[in-house]
Amino acid sequence: MVLRLLLVLSMCARPGTGLPPRRMDSVVELVEALDSNHPNLTLPELARALGACSTPGCRVVLGEPPPVPPALSHDQWVPLTQLLHRDAVALAPDGSTVALGPLLTGIEVGQKTVSGWPFPTFEPPIDPLYAVTITEALGTSFLLARGGDGATLGPGGCWDDVDDPQNYTLLGPPSPIPDAVANGAMDGVLLGARVAQAPIPLADLLRGYYGMDNSTEQGRPRSSYRRRDFGVLMGPEKLEQEVEAMLRVLRVLPPTRELLQDVGPEEVAAIAGRAARDFTQLYVECPPIVLRCMWGARPYRGTPRALTLPLESVFIHHTFIPSAPCHSFRSCSRAMRSMQRFHQDTRGWDDIGYSFVVGSDGYLYQGRGWHWVGAHTKGYNSKGYGVGYVGDFTSTLPDPDTIALVRDQLLPCAVRTGRLHHNYTLRGHRQMGRTDCPGNSLFQEIETWSGFKLHPPPSKQHPFTLKPNDGLKATRTELVPTVPRPHWGGLVGPNLLEEAQA
Repeated sequence: MVLRLLLVLSMCARPGTGLPPRRMDSVVELVEALDSNHPNLTLPELARALGACSTPGCRVVLGEPPPVPPALSHDQWVPLTQLLHRDAVALAPDGSTVALGPLLTGIEVGQKTVSGWPFPTFEPPIDPLYAVTITEALGTSFLLARGGDGATLGPGGCWDDVDDPQNYTLLGPPSPIPDAVANGAMDGVLLGARVAQAPIPLADLLRGYYGMDNSTEQGRPRSSYRRRDFGVLMGPEKLEQEVEAMLRVLRVLPPTRELLQDVGPEEVAAIAGRAARDFTQLYVECPPIVLRCMWGARPYRGTPRALTLPLESVFIHHTFIPSAPCHSFRSCSRAMRSMQRFHQDTRGWDDIGYSFVVGSDGYLYQGRGWHWVGAHTKGYNSKGYGVGYVGDFTSTLPDPDTIALVRDQLLPCAVRTGRLHHNYTLRGHRQMGRTDCPGNSLFQEIETWSGFKLHPPPSKQHPFTLKPNDGLKATRTELVPTVPRPHWGGLVGPNLLEEAQA
C-alpha cells in the first residue's frame, strides 16, 4: 500500500513539490490505490482521520475519527495530508471546485446506510446524510451571523493554474460555506443518496458523476446538474426542517451549547428559514457562473464603468463565431479567451463585450458580469445585460437545458436579487441594430419568453422598417441591397466609446 500510494502521489506531482495536482482524477487515483492495497481502509475514513469530520454534529453522527493508519510513517503521511487535509478542495472536470470533506462524509453515510450501520438517534430526529454535509454547516453559519456581522454564504475562488491546480484562493471574505463547500455538500448529498440505494465502487461512482469516463465532449457530466438534482431531492421546506432540527441537536452538544443558550425556539426557526431560503436562492435557483479567473480572462483594459442597478433590459445574442456550441469547461474556456482576444486586440475594446456567455456545458461564463457596462448592444450597453449563446443558431437551437439556463434560471435570478427590474424587457440583438444576431432559430425561441417585446424602443426606429434577414440595409435616403451582416462574436459597430459599440 505504501509504495503504491507514494507512486500515485509522485507520478503526477509538479516538479519540485512532490504534490499531485488537486484535481478530482487525483482523488480517484488515490481511491484505486487504497482499494487494491488496503481494502479495509476507505478514502472517506482516511479523510476523517485527517479532520474532514471535525465538527460536533459530524462527529456525533459518524463517531470519532479512525486513527492514523499504522502502516504509514510520518514522511509518507505528509503528502496525504496535503491532498486530504481538513479544508481540501479539488477541481472537477466541469470547472467547479468541490470541498472533499462534505463530499466524502456524505458518501460514507451512504456506505454505512447500505451496510446497516446503526446511526445514533436524536430528538428531534435528523437525517445523518444532511447533517454531515450541509445542515450543520448551514445552521452554524447563519447562527453566527444572526447579529448582522460576517458573511453567511460564499464567496467563490480561483485556482492558480487550472491545468495543474495547487493553490485555491477565495475572492472575498470567507464564510463557513464558500462556494466549494456548497458544491461539496450538494455532491455529498447526491452521491451519498446514490450509494445508500446500492453498493458501488467509489472510483466508479466518482468517475461517472464527474464525467471522467466520458469519451467525448458531448456528454454533460452529472455534476453539472448538481443544483437541479439537489433541488429535486431537497426542496427549501425540507432543508429548513432539517436545519432547524440540527440546531436543536447542537443545543445539547457540549461544544455548541453556549452558542445557542440565549437563542429561543422562535429565533431558531427564523434562522433555519433564512438559511434554507438564502442557500436555495444562491445555489439552487440561480445558475452556476464560471468566474473570469477560471476561464483565463485577461485583465480589463482601462477603468470599467459601473452599471446603475436594477437594469431594465436584457439583449440576447449568439456568438456566430465560434459557430459550434461548446460542451465542456475546456472548450467553453477556449471560446471565451478567443472572443476576448478578438474584442480587445482586433476591435480595440476594453474587454469581452458580453455581460455573460452561455455554454452548452450547463454553465454561464462571466464576461463583464453583473456590475460593469458591457459592449454588446449599441446605444444600450448601460441599460441592459448582454447575454450571448456560444454558437451559430441561425438554423438550429441550443439544447433545451441550455435554453432553460437563461430563461428559467438567469433571468428570474437577476430579478430576485435586484439586478433586473421585475418588468424587464427582453429583445434580440437584431431588434437594436442591423445584424442577424441571435440567428433566426434562437430569435424565434426568445419570442416565446417572458418579457419579450416585438418592437425596438422608439429611439431605435429607422425610417424604413425591415424584416429580419430580408437582405436589405436601410440608410437615410435609400434601401441598398446587401448580404445580411453576420454577427462575429457580437462584433458589429464602430470602434468608438463602448457605449456606442456592438
